[in-house]
Amino acid sequence: MRQFAVIGLGRFGFKVAEVLAAKGAQVIAIDKDPVLVDKIRDIATKAVQLESTDEEALKESGVGSVDVAVVSIGEDVESSILTTSILKHLGINEIVARAATRLHAHILKEVGASRVVFPEEDMGLRVANSIFAPGVLDYVDLGADYNLAEIEVKSDFIGKSIREIHLKSKYCVNVIMIMKKIKEKVGETEEFTEKEIRELPTPDYVLKEKDILVVVGDSKDIEVLGKHIK
Repeated sequence: MRQFAVIGLGRFGFKVAEVLAAKGAQVIAIDKDPVLVDKIRDIATKAVQLESTDEEALKESGVGSVDVAVVSIGEDVESSILTTSILKHLGINEIVARAATRLHAHILKEVGASRVVFPEEDMGLRVANSIFAPGVLDYVDLGADYNLAEIEVKSDFIGKSIREIHLKSKYCVNVIMIMKKIKEKVGETEEFTEKEIRELPTPDYVLKEKDILVVVGDSKDIEVLGKHIK
């Protein structure tokens, strides 16, 4: 089971930690506010009150062993940047960081964030699902545990037809669209530009590297597919 750390337990961070814990993941939840830490204590695997810009305190919390760290600190831009930098220094390869502005996002990328998001509360659900199943690029809850997801084609799916990989019978999901990029010549010059096209796939469509499957199905089935295709 993959391990996660969520640092900053405002509305967004709390939702990410809550959804990950509900899926059975191990979650270390961290905030400097004791009230927020107490609120999540019975939900997360471990709840810790500390100042996330204190590198030694972060080390002692056990975050160095997690697979993914989510920096969901809200308005304190300086703390979010310093925390992201420390997590990178601790060797965490996948860091998802919340940004308040485009400049903030740029700096977070520079200091080590592998992914930056601009969330409202409902984005917590989408981010949690996408990092829980690494192959899922985007995720939309349609209600009644029915979901729409974008999944990039990787691994042993490349070069096989939709019929061959048995998405419906093996993974219980339906492919409703293929999104891909093609190179298109610009006028009479030798220059090319990338153009995204979308098409309805047939069972004989052969999947190519970086094709994106748009699928619909139960959340648990999408998670299984997202983990397999990472």
